Amino acid sequence: MVRTDSGPVRGTVTSSHRTFQGVPFAAPPTGELRWRSPQPPRRWSEPRDATKPGNLCAQAFSGDPRPTDEDCLYLNVTTPASAGHGRLKPVMLWLHGGGNSYGTAADYGAARLAIRGDVVVVTTNFRLGVFGFLAHPALSDSGNFGLEDQQAALRWVRRNAVAFGGDPGNVTLFGESGGAFDVCAQLTAPAARGLFQRAIAQSGSCATTWPAHGIVYGGSASAPWLPLTQAKASGLAFAGRFGCAEPATAAECLRRIPAADLAKDPETAGLTAVAFGTRVLPENPAEMLRQGRFHRVPVIWGSNRDESRLSAAFAPQPFTEEQYRSMLDDGFGEQASQVATRYLSSTYGSPALAWSTMATDRVWSCTQLTDDRLLARHTSVYTYEFADSQAPRGFFPFPADLPSGAYHSSELAYVFDRAGFTEQLTPDQRRLADRMIDYWTRFAETGNPNGPDVPLWPRFAGSRTLSLAPGDGGIRLVDLAAEHHCGFWASFR
Repeated sequence: MVRTDSGPVRGTVTSSHRTFQGVPFAAPPTGELRWRSPQPPRRWSEPRDATKPGNLCAQAFSGDPRPTDEDCLYLNVTTPASAGHGRLKPVMLWLHGGGNSYGTAADYGAARLAIRGDVVVVTTNFRLGVFGFLAHPALSDSGNFGLEDQQAALRWVRRNAVAFGGDPGNVTLFGESGGAFDVCAQLTAPAARGLFQRAIAQSGSCATTWPAHGIVYGGSASAPWLPLTQAKASGLAFAGRFGCAEPATAAECLRRIPAADLAKDPETAGLTAVAFGTRVLPENPAEMLRQGRFHRVPVIWGSNRDESRLSAAFAPQPFTEEQYRSMLDDGFGEQASQVATRYLSSTYGSPALAWSTMATDRVWSCTQLTDDRLLARHTSVYTYEFADSQAPRGFFPFPADLPSGAYHSSELAYVFDRAGFTEQLTPDQRRLADRMIDYWTRFAETGNPNGPDVPLWPRFAGSRTLSLAPGDGGIRLVDLAAEHHCGFWASFR
């Protein structure tokens, strides 16, 4: 049992680690608290059961059969068995992926990370989709409630880390995909200053933008960030679809609608952009990074070598040459032929591989390189490219003619035990996973990932990036710019 500042929680103890699940860090954001800043949880006096996770946040993702609920502001804490004895351990707070639209903290088992790395790991929920990021003129300070939830979780860590054996003055904020975009947002959010001392972004940079189909098939050109004026216009349209168009009563009207109905709105069921120009996020994070106005903490910034093979797997199959050319036309208009010449299907073996290589370069790798260079002007930067071409596919439906490679999110199985992944890592992959955990947790402890028993990871300079792959020589430096045609994209207009 551990006593938090809100009350005692009783978790699960094994010989190697302890877990505390479903710990409230804020009040349920329901009723009048829907679309308001997170409030403190109600205190309790009797030991609270912390042996199972809290609710999944309300979300629109139709592929997950589990029930969801607005009452979802809970986090999970995993510690090594030695926590609470001797020195305080580094704390790592995880922001899950899912485009800020779906996902849950409970799907990331952190025991392996906590035990091998000797760290305290916190995985947290935060409001998603319209519940976390709706902007509307009738809702005060709206647009960033999900980011505020993350900041509330960080403040909870600062107040409660010691009780779990963690060091509140040594916190690493890390996340993947949508969670990596959120790491970028928190790196520039004024209220997050001082809440974390290191940052890790896995597959999501501040500079990321994408053409049509660039993230998901059928999606329009966009970016993780949206000006508040556009976000409010979308919010007004959203309210109108639910009969809440009257400005004076829109907030009250929207709060009466069941969460399940709001989550099913087809116009807001995709990726959720984060509004800027708000109290929480005053400016575009990409622009703030360009100007060097961010929290000067050491960072690990990285992506995967074959990111976009996952999105290609969800495009209509079979993936034909006609479809490839049509998608290029949608994404690049008059310049589509220029892109097609650079990324010929015959060069890569199929239209699907040509598209996914192009999209990986354009959307992920070269925008990461932009961030790397901007960050390195002001702080310590360690960059990586996860490159295991045989990474477990998990539950993703890759067609037979599309090798999955080091697809988007494939590195997660090396750091966490992911729910739903039944494939076992090979011995070489397990050694890679151990080395990645060593890198991640040494960085969390000191701001430098290097140690005596792993290959040297130099600070970023130029475009040299540490490639992470299994086997002898699998961890080595590569030229990210050359590998992903970043010169072409830098000159492409």
